[in-house]
Amino acid sequence: MNEERLLKHLVLLMFFIFILDILARQFYWYYSVWYFDILMHFLSGFWVGLFFLYAFYSRNIFSKKSLTVILYVLVIGILWEVFEFYVHNYMGQDPFNTLDTITDIFLDLLGGVSAVWYFSKRIMLQSKDGPWGNSL
Repeated sequence: MNEERLLKHLVLLMFFIFILDILARQFYWYYSVWYFDILMHFLSGFWVGLFFLYAFYSRNIFSKKSLTVILYVLVIGILWEVFEFYVHNYMGQDPFNTLDTITDIFLDLLGGVSAVWYFSKRIMLQSKDGPWGNSL
């Protein structure tokens, strides 16, 4: 695996998400562009997936890395939704919306699955058995 290349992708994507979030808050894109939240959840899930792939693969922690990464993306997505729930209740913003929460978690997972695919097809050096042998 080319760890330097993966780290470069992680840092660039993190700054891209950060800049998008700043612009979205400045220009009210979260409220005026209906799909912007969808894009941000997908990108965030993708970033979290790449982060855990980097952390697990570089240290060779788990044998079934792809499933473990997806589960970690799910946990982070659920924790983020719990955080949003408490912030919205504390600030008196929009009431809790179950469909939005489920959609957000699904998009986080879709981003994580895309990160696993991207990692295996673009980041890893191609070998005969694939990036993780037969464990993927």
